[in-house]
Amino acid sequence: MPLRKVVLDVLKPLKGPSVIEIAQTLSRLEGVSQVVVTVNEIDVETATLTVVVEGSSIDYDLIRESIEGLGGMIHSIDEVIASSS
Repeated sequence: MPLRKVVLDVLKPLKGPSVIEIAQTLSRLEGVSQVVVTVNEIDVETATLTVVVEGSSIDYDLIRESIEGLGGMIHSIDEVIASSS
């Protein structure tokens, strides 16, 4: 069953890529049609983000690899929508 929406709690270093770079990188992945990144909290070295990825057929492993490749870390998967159609 393809994933249509994934909501992630992500921690990223402040000196890492911007939220714009994260959104652009994820939006270029196959099967992704929209990415929304919200900054929830900023401390001295990190930012806590909510990352919402939507599309027709999302590959979670590619999302995870992309976030980790940008220096981020997924704390939790907060919502998932899968659909057979």
